[in-house]
Amino acid sequence: MLSRPRHLNRLVPALAIGVLTGCGGPLSTLAPAGPAAREIAFLWYVMLLGGTAITVLVMGLIAMALRRRPADDSDARAERVWIHGWGLGFSAVVLTALLATGIVIGERMLARDDGAPRVQAIAMQWGWQFAQPGPDGNPVTTDGILYVPAGQDFEIAIEARDVIHSFWVPQLGGKMDAIPGRVNLHRLRADAPGRYEGLCAEFCGIGHSDMRFEVVAYDPAAPLPPFLSADDPQDAAAAQPDPVQPQPDPASSQPDPAPETTR
Repeated sequence: MLSRPRHLNRLVPALAIGVLTGCGGPLSTLAPAGPAAREIAFLWYVMLLGGTAITVLVMGLIAMALRRRPADDSDARAERVWIHGWGLGFSAVVLTALLATGIVIGERMLARDDGAPRVQAIAMQWGWQFAQPGPDGNPVTTDGILYVPAGQDFEIAIEARDVIHSFWVPQLGGKMDAIPGRVNLHRLRADAPGRYEGLCAEFCGIGHSDMRFEVVAYDPAAPLPPFLSADDPQDAAAAQPDPVQPQPDPASSQPDPAPETTR
């Protein structure tokens, strides 16, 4: 009986720990903190199990084919059962179940017109600006930080000023593109008060890595965050984070090409 070298007994657990650490952290989709993120994590696990089942079946059939001796005519019917019943039938059932699960979960995450509070998210090179109704009904604007009440659904109207960006808070839900000239609605909810990191998930230029923001979910029963509860405009300005200034794109400094003439 062959035994594994001792160094492998130490290496395998170390590699496993290294791989598993990538499943955590503030940008992990496998650490959901809201209903939309849980739906996505559930779909991920369903896809993983379905893909594993098909992979195990295919590898098993390959192993059987390599180990079997050449078959005679009496085995033709058995081969058809394996190929048609398991190779095609089983895979079709699993893939259909995965597709149906994805459609149902995707439909449940769609934004609905049910009066949920709406926040405006404006993407620009290279930062995020958020606008939402304040306690007095007047719009409140923040740069790089989005304040939302914990435990309540809210919708985000996402748009872009320049190029295509993508709004993504992994622990709260999936991503949604920000497209110039179009408003996309996204529904999220944070189960508990806390801070959740977000970022632009669409490469948008040289400053793409700086397009990060933070979602601050506060307890609705507690006092409002300083910026949202500031009564004096000067106090509000002092509490607001430093504004994000749109940065010029190096490509924009190049002369515009001659317009193309279509005949």
